Amino acid sequence: MTAVRKLSIACLSLVLGILPVQAQDRDAAPLPLNELRTFTEVLERIRTSYVEPVDDATLLENAIRGMLEGLDPHSAYLEPEAFQGLQDTTTGQFGGLGLEVGQEDGFIKVISPIDDTPASRAGIEPGDLIVKIDDHPVKGMSLMDAVERMRGPAGSKITLTLVRGTGRPFDIELERAVIKVRSVRTETLEPGYAYLRITQFQNNTGDEVRRSLKSLTEKGELKGLVMDLRNNPGGVLQSAVEVADAFLSDGLIVYTKGRLANSELRFNATSANPGKDIPLVVLINGGSASASEIVAGALQDRGRAVIMGTDSFGKGSVQTVLPLNNDRALKLTTALYYTPSGRSIQAQGIVPDIHVERAQLTRSADEASYREADLLGHLNNINGEERPTLRKPATGETAERDADYQLNQALNLLKGLNITRGR
Repeated sequence: MTAVRKLSIACLSLVLGILPVQAQDRDAAPLPLNELRTFTEVLERIRTSYVEPVDDATLLENAIRGMLEGLDPHSAYLEPEAFQGLQDTTTGQFGGLGLEVGQEDGFIKVISPIDDTPASRAGIEPGDLIVKIDDHPVKGMSLMDAVERMRGPAGSKITLTLVRGTGRPFDIELERAVIKVRSVRTETLEPGYAYLRITQFQNNTGDEVRRSLKSLTEKGELKGLVMDLRNNPGGVLQSAVEVADAFLSDGLIVYTKGRLANSELRFNATSANPGKDIPLVVLINGGSASASEIVAGALQDRGRAVIMGTDSFGKGSVQTVLPLNNDRALKLTTALYYTPSGRSIQAQGIVPDIHVERAQLTRSADEASYREADLLGHLNNINGEERPTLRKPATGETAERDADYQLNQALNLLKGLNITRGR
């Protein structure tokens, strides 16, 4: 073996934190020396034969990056900007387009656009494939490189070429913005019925949900609640646990399994239960991933909510961010999570209790009709009661409800649950 190769193996061992073979634990598998020799040979061939000089630091960083990207779509080597960007995302403010993305067949796949961002306003949908970024093909581009290309100063423009389903590629021009994600918002659907939307699980999402529930219950009796997790790409695991805990008073919420001792975790509900026994419908779809699936799976297994919509994304793995000593970090898949009944969501997703596809209602014209009470000389009600006047929703409510068929169905289900509870 040449001196250069000996030096290369020594450097590689230091970079990867590998102990010499003789110093390894007896139970550990021996280092694959043939593969290490191949690696150092490739390293030396690139150094001496590549068309342009490449320094060793760049080659080793590329090797580390490739090592992480070859594991799964969610593990990654985070350079300083990417590491900082990940930290900004969990706090709810960052620059870019407002997209949660993954990788599929060499292309970048949209997991979910984030509410009230350039991506959602442009009509980008879960499942869209990004095939070009500003005329740069993404085939073969790493996920982190693609994310970095999509980030940029607020006000700068970018063109994405997308493929939706089996359709032809089309371009969308977007203007980057400072993304300030509002994690939780609420509104009243009808008297007694409320809507709680969680766009992303950030560090403070659990607290926001508890405050929202307190505010809603202070306004009067809450007969039912729709929790909307559609197109929610996930986020902080602890926040997902806190949201589920807001509707449970005891028992298991989620547990994780991994190879490391500290990856074996169990999360249980506490006695505090601000959601009480309020009837609950949770909306999910193909853009509901990770932390969203933890919440939906826990509430489904515990019989606390009716899950409605379409199958969720199926990201059942836990990523741990491991900071390195050079302002870089590893985002490494360290465990799988399981619902209280022992279901793994990985590549399966949460199947809703009631399957409702995305649709839009088209109302027919009011039909002219006559009732008994409209006939001349009709007999009056024997109890002397007049026909009750039904509340008609305002025009704005009707239009919004018709545009969101799944939400409309969730509200109808809550009303039905209340009818049977009152009998």
